[in-house]
Amino acid sequence: MARGLKKHLKRLNAPRHWMLDKLGGAFAPRPSPGPHKLRECLPLVVLLRNRLKYALNYREVTAIVMQRVISVDGKVRTDKCYPAGFMDVVSIAKTNENFRLLYDSKGRFTLHSISHEEAKYKLCKVRTARFGEKGIPFITTNDGRTIRYPDPLIKANDTVKIDVQTGKVVEFIKFDIGNLVMVTGGRNRGRIGAIKHREKHKGSFEIIHVQDAIGQEFATRLSNVFVIGQGTKPWVTLPRGRGIKLSIVEEAKKRAGALKVAA
Repeated sequence: MARGLKKHLKRLNAPRHWMLDKLGGAFAPRPSPGPHKLRECLPLVVLLRNRLKYALNYREVTAIVMQRVISVDGKVRTDKCYPAGFMDVVSIAKTNENFRLLYDSKGRFTLHSISHEEAKYKLCKVRTARFGEKGIPFITTNDGRTIRYPDPLIKANDTVKIDVQTGKVVEFIKFDIGNLVMVTGGRNRGRIGAIKHREKHKGSFEIIHVQDAIGQEFATRLSNVFVIGQGTKPWVTLPRGRGIKLSIVEEAKKRAGALKVAA
């Protein structure tokens, strides 16, 4: 009989987008409880060891985080399994680097290098907007924040721009047709495009139709869509590929073209 929370994670059961090698051991680092779900986050140990290659093994990651040089959203984190998630700003004091966690067009986490100016804010999706005790209005966001007394125009599914140092809302984008979105779940995760149409199905999932920069159209659930820009202008810098999904043939042609140029 199970007693309490699970403390282990088998390597084969780890999320695919962590891109861990199958033969690298029986276990994977299990993310600590935190603002992002287990299957929608990247633990600091995977980030530092497997992605940035700043550590060779688990013990070296522990030594790095205990120096208090790794910050997530402006707060120093010493837990090697802390779950960093979509739109989080990871700062490394010793190397003077800042990264934003975004998805690439294949739905995998990518560490997108950003400037110090851009590292001062992050975007959050509004999950709920309601009233608490004594009629105090508040909103909850996708990264576990509760913000009291927001702008009355902010509703669920809108995106708020949050100052990382103060935790206060600076600006917001309405969830409207024509605005730029990134898909954060499902088979189209990582794709970027403008909202074309919103299908409402009572008692079921609302469907959003999106068109990307090269005219390809696709549809996904409302819960998978995250507004990242007003009109066609994104509020954050985008990773390489700009969220355009290529077919296998298009990718092969692109690689061949790059090789030809290099030769």
